[in-house]
Amino acid sequence: MPLVTTPNLSAPDDFYEALIDAHKDLPIEESHALNARLILLLANHIGAIDVLREALEAARQRPTDR
Repeated sequence: MPLVTTPNLSAPDDFYEALIDAHKDLPIEESHALNARLILLLANHIGAIDVLREALEAARQRPTDR
């Protein structure tokens, strides 16, 4: 299964709002911990190491590198 990099969220604005709300009023350390837990949950949901490696590589690239 290849990594999907084209827009794929059914409600991107709603997700962004929920993500921002999840971080509301958290100290920076807890915000980082929330991000780490979210990444691990989503990685577990994806499950395929090849897709996860592709996502890690894509995330390391700057938008101007793409």
